[in-house]
Amino acid sequence: MLTAKGKYGLKALVHLAALDPGETAQASDIAKCNNIPKKFLDAILGDLRNAGVVQSKKGPGGGYALARKAAAIKVGNVIRALDGPLAPIACASRTAYQPCRDCRDVKACSVRLTMAKVRDAMSDILDTMTIADMLASPKSSRGTLKALRG
Repeated sequence: MLTAKGKYGLKALVHLAALDPGETAQASDIAKCNNIPKKFLDAILGDLRNAGVVQSKKGPGGGYALARKAAAIKVGNVIRALDGPLAPIACASRTAYQPCRDCRDVKACSVRLTMAKVRDAMSDILDTMTIADMLASPKSSRGTLKALRG
């Protein structure tokens, strides 16, 4: 399940993707426009900066911007950076596999096999979709951002 951290991170990235080239946004503006607690957003933006997804600029005219084009930022990578592996349980993860203590036969475990299919289905979508795709969706926050700017 997507956490609030992952959800807010995606909202912030769509917000940044809607900016004009070269423009930055203050964390307070992103938080206000997207109904995200500012303190929580500061931590999220720090994680996204550490993951190389956003960049920050200090001083006058400073703020946050995408570190690369929105079409180059995969949603799956963002979620992994903020929330960890996509798999719903650790034994179904490809990147953070951990066996269950109660499992007698990992290869035949019907729960693990089912959750691996869930992980694969999620990955098929999230690893092909980009922030640009999210921005282009009919109900994206682009209209909200443009309306707030006046």
